[in-house]
Amino acid sequence: MSYARIEIAPSILSSDFTKLGDEVRLVEDAGADVIHFDVMDGQFVPNISIGIPVLESLRKATKLPLDVHLMIDRPERYIGDFVKAGATRVLIHQEATVHLDRALVMIREHGAEAGAVINPATPVVMLSDVLDKVDTVLVMSVNPGFGGQKFIVNAYEKIRQLNQMRARYNASFRIEVDGGVDSENIEALAQAGGNTFVAGSSIFRTADPAGATRQLKKLATLALSQKA
Repeated sequence: MSYARIEIAPSILSSDFTKLGDEVRLVEDAGADVIHFDVMDGQFVPNISIGIPVLESLRKATKLPLDVHLMIDRPERYIGDFVKAGATRVLIHQEATVHLDRALVMIREHGAEAGAVINPATPVVMLSDVLDKVDTVLVMSVNPGFGGQKFIVNAYEKIRQLNQMRARYNASFRIEVDGGVDSENIEALAQAGGNTFVAGSSIFRTADPAGATRQLKKLATLALSQKA
């Protein structure tokens, strides 16, 4: 199964943009598996972040997969542009488009992996009819828009539900978790069924981002092995 390996995905939203290339290389050398890239439009979420020019630059700075999380209204308008700029995976919100099925198919047609995202107040059942079209389901464990928020505990139950659905349908999508992930909860998240863990503040806002990356990978991998 493609989800049978832990991934640590440092989120550059919490990095120092004056030395973005250096910080990305630092976590890459420490064993990061994916780089998480948050795009916000100030409408779907109450913040504005970064876009295509930064993604193009980042693609030149790392060979790691780029996990592009579109927190924007009607993301289907920009899917092709983000894939062209270097996105490996494009993750879109169930709440942001009335044509989720079509948009997920569009992502794959452009040559990227497709991901569906649900906010803390959105039940897992809302994705039931598109699970055959996703490579990743991202569970938001904070309300999207700002880094450094407190983890919302109902994410555990959503991860367990998705893990059960994955087994029931013999599916291979990854379960990704974003928001408040740190060394205190990553083991429990992995045991619940999580595979890819987005970490921003708990990596880039520490004195040792490389060490934090290695520690998160170690804890999650150990938890997965114990579960097995």
